[in-house]
Parts: sequence; structure tokens; C-alpha cells
Amino acid sequence: MKPPHPDLAIVIPAWNERENLELLLPALKETVQKLGINAEIVVADAGSKDGTREAVEQRGCRVVIQRERGYGGALLAGFEATTAPYVITMDADLSHRPVFIEDLWNHRNDAEMLIASRYVPDGHADMERLRSVLSKILNRTYRRILSLPFRDLSSGYRMYRRDVLTQLTVKSRDFDALEEILVRTFAAGWRIQEIPFRYMARGSGSSHARLVKFGWALLKTLVRMWQLRNSIESADYDYRAFDSIIWLQRYWQRTRHRIILEFVKGHNDILDIGCGSSRILVDLPAAVGLDILHNKLRWLRPLHPKVVRAVCQQLPFAADSFSAVINSEVIEHIPDTPDIFSEMRRVLRPGGTLVLGTPDYSRVSWLVLERIYGKVHPGGYAEEHITHYTHGVSGVV
Repeated sequence: MKPPHPDLAIVIPAWNERENLELLLPALKETVQKLGINAEIVVADAGSKDGTREAVEQRGCRVVIQRERGYGGALLAGFEATTAPYVITMDADLSHRPVFIEDLWNHRNDAEMLIASRYVPDGHADMERLRSVLSKILNRTYRRILSLPFRDLSSGYRMYRRDVLTQLTVKSRDFDALEEILVRTFAAGWRIQEIPFRYMARGSGSSHARLVKFGWALLKTLVRMWQLRNSIESADYDYRAFDSIIWLQRYWQRTRHRIILEFVKGHNDILDIGCGSSRILVDLPAAVGLDILHNKLRWLRPLHPKVVRAVCQQLPFAADSFSAVINSEVIEHIPDTPDIFSEMRRVLRPGGTLVLGTPDYSRVSWLVLERIYGKVHPGGYAEEHITHYTHGVSGVV
């Protein structure tokens, strides 16, 4: 008889953790049995010499041998080994108590990624002082530099939706994989939630983290994630640009915001085409936002639920649906076709207001500003303009 498909996979990176696993695995089985779910336990082994593999197999759990190095390599091996829709990761050293799985499971529909957090209210960490100080410095540094709303980015006790994990490309292979997975998940617009958790001192053995190697890996990953967070690939790029430390970017966003809101004042039925994750739509609660990018819409939905994924050449609305249509800084990003303008005309009521904005490439000042912006803020929109409009000629490429 074919075994039932698991509802949950518990992935545990391990290297010479036999003594701890002999206690952890039976407790895990008891926990999931009480929850009444079908779960598989997958131990990703890094080549242990202390009988870890035998101890795992004797207790009816799976062992996968990681092909790539490090803690991150173990996580990836574990993810690849299961098809369960939900995946929990936890350490083998008994610092992550099995009973907390119940909390994660009960919150599984609240977010695509759940973090057992030591640093939110009611969270706690039983760690030696030096390690506690270093952990807090790490998390505060990442949080501040990357403008993230989370407090425990380095917790390895997490629950993921597997379909989200499969969409991520993770380059880190050490403990910094945890930070990269979190940042990439957030940049893709998925929901992340922290749940208070008490971190306990490890059982037998000593930590496998090497401070200098760990620190260097974290620094390199921080640089890469800063580049991602400040590129248009990040779901909240437009929203954050409103408060950018780059004066030109902040000025541009705020001026555009002010002008557009003034044009549509008094209108209730508004369509914002190419809304991205900008503050314009957030500050127009009755408007409908339309964009082609899933990650922008996913991120925006908790702030503004009226969003639709579609292209501006084929608007999914009936004729005369809106009294105002916004199409600001969009048409320069796509090929010039008549459908763009005929569709806006179709959904706009007679006598309605069309707010159409695009750079004027006949102006030398714009060309200079775009070049400066591209140098100051690589990863921004400077290289994304494929159609150049002027007052006299449209669609000049």
C-alpha cells in the first residue's frame, strides 16, 4: 500500500548530532501524532561519523546526504527531498523544542513564511552573553540596512509554504542562507510573520558555527541583499522610494504623488494602470490598481485589496467603468502599440479624466537626469525605458 502523501515535512540539518537526535526524533513523532497530521522527518546529513545516519534510520526517519556544503546546502537538500506542501526547518541540537510545531501549524494560513522569533515581545533566548550580543547585532544590522520589519532574521526554526520555496534561487551555502531566504521571500511580496518563541540552550556537543567564516559570509550576503532590496525586483521598491535617502528619487516620487492626486481629486471610480507598489494607490482607497507584476501586487494587497493583474493592452473591465484613469510612468516600459490608448479610451467614461505621464525625451535635462540616476541608483528604472516619447513624436526607440 502506497504511504499517504505527507501534509508536513520537518527538515533537520545535522552533522554529528546522534545523541541529540536520539532524543529529538521520538519527541517530534509524538508531537505530530498529537496534531493528527501526516508528517515526514527528513535529516540532511553532512557526512556524520558518530552514527547519526543509523540513529535516524532506526527511528523510522529519512536521511538525505547533502551534495553541497554548509548549513545552506543542508537546507536545500532537505527541501529537494520532500513534496509536502508545508516545510518546517529546525536545528538538531535540542534548542528548538518540538512542542512549538503546534504553534507553527496552527498559524500556517496566516503567512507564507512563519518565524519562531526570539526578539519579538514574549520571545526569549537562553544563550551565553557573547552569542546573544552577536546575534542581536546581526539582526539589527540586517533589519536597519535592508529596511526590513522583522526582528529575528537568523532564526532557523521556521515554517514555509513549499510552493514559495521552489520559486527562490538561493546562492548562500552557510548559515547566511537563512537571511537570504527571508529577504528573497519578502522581495517576492510574500507574507512573513513572526511568532514569539523561547530558544533553549543546546543539548550535547558544541555549535558548528565558525565565527570568522560565518561573519564573512554574512557580510557578502548583506551586500547582495542590499542590491536586491534597492532594485526594482523588490516588491516594495516603489513604496520605499517615497522616503528614499536619495534626494532625486524622493523628490521625483513625492512630486508625482502630489500632482496625480490633485488631478483625480473628487473622483471615486479610479483605475491606476501600472500601479506597482507606490503610495499613490495606497492613498486612493477607492481606486483599483492594475499591474503585471505578481510580487508588487502580493505585497500591496494587505494595504490596498483592490488590485488586479493584467496588461494595459487588454484591460479586464467593461466600457465606461471609470471616471478617471491614471497611467503614470508606464508606457515608456512597453512597446508603443495603439491598443494601449484605445483600451484607456474604452474604459474611461465620456468627459472623464486621463492622467498620462511619461518622460519627454526631447529634453536634454531629462536625458542628463536619467543618466545621473542610473549611476547613483543602479538597479532602478533608468535602464527600463524601451520606448522614448517626445512632444512631437511618439514611440521613438
